Amino acid sequence: MNAILILVVLSVIVVAEVRYLQGNTLEAIFIGLWAPTIMGFLNYFKIQR
Repeated sequence: MNAILILVVLSVIVVAEVRYLQGNTLEAIFIGLWAPTIMGFLNYFKIQR
């Protein structure tokens, strides 16, 4: 599960960078904020085990 979530985080970062380079800065910021949120869930699930 950890590897899958890390791959999701990396893909979110790549998508945010692509959107930023396309000129959609607000969308890039919105999508870019998903990565720390997902990492927070990952930490929460680690603590719960």
